[in-house]
Amino acid sequence: MSLMGQPGTAARPAPGSMFSWVSKDARRKKEPELFQTVAEGLRQLYSQKLLPLEEHYRFHEFHSPALEDADFDNKPMVLLVGQYSTGKTTFIRHLIEQDFPGMRIGPEPTTDSFIAVMHGPTEGVVPGNALVVDPRRPFRKLNAFGNAFLNRFMCAQLPNPVLDSISIIDTPGILSGEKQRISRGYDFAAVLEWFAERVDRIILLFDAHKLDISDEFSEVIKALKNHEDKIRVVLNKADQIETQQLMRVYGALMWSLGKIINTPEVVRVYIGSFWSHPLLIPDNRKLFEAEEQDLFKDIQSLPRNAALRKLNDLIKRARLAKVHAYIISSLKKEMPNMFGKESKKKELVNNLGEIYAKIEREHQISAGDFPSLRKMQELLQTQDFTKFQALKPKLLDTVDDMLANDIARLMVMVRQEESQMPSQVVKGGAFDGTMNGPFGHGYGEGAGEGIDDIEWVVGKDKPTYDEIFYTLSPVNGKITGANAKKEMVKSKLPNTVLGKIWKLADVDKDGLLDDEEFALANHLIKVKLEGHELPTDLPPHLIPPSKRRLE
Repeated sequence: MSLMGQPGTAARPAPGSMFSWVSKDARRKKEPELFQTVAEGLRQLYSQKLLPLEEHYRFHEFHSPALEDADFDNKPMVLLVGQYSTGKTTFIRHLIEQDFPGMRIGPEPTTDSFIAVMHGPTEGVVPGNALVVDPRRPFRKLNAFGNAFLNRFMCAQLPNPVLDSISIIDTPGILSGEKQRISRGYDFAAVLEWFAERVDRIILLFDAHKLDISDEFSEVIKALKNHEDKIRVVLNKADQIETQQLMRVYGALMWSLGKIINTPEVVRVYIGSFWSHPLLIPDNRKLFEAEEQDLFKDIQSLPRNAALRKLNDLIKRARLAKVHAYIISSLKKEMPNMFGKESKKKELVNNLGEIYAKIEREHQISAGDFPSLRKMQELLQTQDFTKFQALKPKLLDTVDDMLANDIARLMVMVRQEESQMPSQVVKGGAFDGTMNGPFGHGYGEGAGEGIDDIEWVVGKDKPTYDEIFYTLSPVNGKITGANAKKEMVKSKLPNTVLGKIWKLADVDKDGLLDDEEFALANHLIKVKLEGHELPTDLPPHLIPPSKRRLE
């Protein structure tokens, strides 16, 4: 019989259930958040755990505006940066294989605007002022850069298969000299820094036949600090100079970049001519093809890695927000209650480096997590230190918990999402041009040699291989693995490679090689020695004629 409604029973708690709501709440805090998707997880973690810390210590006034839903949902973006006439706009046209609204190409500085080239049902242009009020676009916070910038910002939208997967940001050509910097009317480097935080790939373009890095370009590259993992470099128009000169230009570029991009890793430079014109000097055609293929693979992987990139950017942001909280609370703590506030403020700004060092020691924070000292000093000049907040450990603990637990779980979800999704790659435009058919990269080369021939390609060298085969004591027309090994190791290829060649060549899997299989093994050794990759499975055109009925 139910006890419901009997007098006195409702008021009597079960043993151990006193304040059960407290334990439930504490349990809820300890239990990890449950998310359906990585994007939803990132959005919730940001709004519930990181945003309160940012707002409390006025992070957005110093570093970066608050993130919005569109920042978590938008397609991967590629940012193109370079001096004028390095081929940025032509590069976009080469990728999407069609003109886009607002496009202008010429030897003089033609692109004077930031153009977001994005997918849309119809072709057209959306001006900057309209873009920054559209909640579906990730550009609302660009409003802070004012009309001078917004008049130079637009979205070119068009129905294009490449833009189904990625968006591309074209930027004004960088000029040299103080005059041009001032005449822009907005902080060019700050706008680029804003984009750098949000994009998935930054491509720096250089012109191979007039290589120089202007002061403004140098400043721009420095503004991209902390985003070096996103940077790729393209040495464009490389078909216009001879091989020897190209090597010198490449060396000079690497040396210059090494001085500006201060990282232990060497930045990846792709050499080529990214347009549809005939090659002026075709000597390096194969190099350009291989480089283009590598760059295309890098861009094509962006949709697949987008969630991981957003996760990585949120971790970077959280670490910076924590350091910022320590800096602001330290400055607040040092301020006097009554008199001498202005003089104390000046003293604190001048000694900010010492405050950084103290925070680094006390909280075991890496020096690389701190914001630029000079920039922070400039921003602090205009701030009222008395309005700063004291340290609130609870806010910092919440962010620490997010970094220690929630992020780790989201990382697992990223991998799960990747495995469940069909292989996400950028398709259409130039990406399809070299995928299949005789002009695909490596078609008819290496293991692909003889793919369209009627005769077995190995046959032309078989008489030479037969001479060796009959010196290896074949029994019933076959040689043992031990005898084959004596000959194959003369190639000096590692055993791992020779083992793979053996597996491919032993077509009937009997552990022995007949004369055709031995010839095939030698052909594959030649392919590898010439610098080509071995196939995972034996292509049909390489199967020995007598074995084709087995397949």
